[in-house]
Amino acid sequence: MNDWIDILLSPYYHNSCFHIILEFTAVAFTIFSVFCAQKNNVWVYPIGIVSTIIYSYLTFETSLYGDFIINLYYTLMSIYGWYTWMYKYKKDKIPITFCNKKDYFYTSILFLFTCTFSMMVYFFYGKLQSHFDWMDILTTGIYFSGMYQMTMKKVENWIFWIVGNGISVPLYFFKGFILTGILFIVLLILAIVGFFLWKKKALNQIFSLIDSQRR
Repeated sequence: MNDWIDILLSPYYHNSCFHIILEFTAVAFTIFSVFCAQKNNVWVYPIGIVSTIIYSYLTFETSLYGDFIINLYYTLMSIYGWYTWMYKYKKDKIPITFCNKKDYFYTSILFLFTCTFSMMVYFFYGKLQSHFDWMDILTTGIYFSGMYQMTMKKVENWIFWIVGNGISVPLYFFKGFILTGILFIVLLILAIVGFFLWKKKALNQIFSLIDSQRR
């Protein structure tokens, strides 16, 4: 048992208390933001921004450029999503809906562009040296797509989080972010719950619309 504890804590033996506190804070704020997302609460964005700014700093400092790009994008999209949910559609609240062909097309374009751009960044810094680097590029595309669909309140955004979180669990343990690796296990579970919650809300809206049309 002690051996496992030593393995889990070994990456932190050489980290400063400041670094550990920052990661713990980012983990806590990320979990809170996902709970808000499940509840369709706009606080998902301001709470999430705190987390993504911290992770942007941590990942850049440790030369994890793919993760840095992801968190920088999260921060910018969270600002846009915050504005969209609160002001752009203030009169007509954005409903939770399923993706249509147009949404899938835009998401596919974003995914391909993100993976290509991330590949170029990794290549520029000479980081394409292992399978983990390629997995990083893949998860970058997945998370960009999920964040875009979340901003548009699409049920399928949770599928991207489920896949991305599942891939990220071993990746972050390998990178030495043990707390974040544990976080992604929690996020994977929350994403599965979030998918069914949003799916139920979207179906209820469809049934309500059908009932109103029949009347």
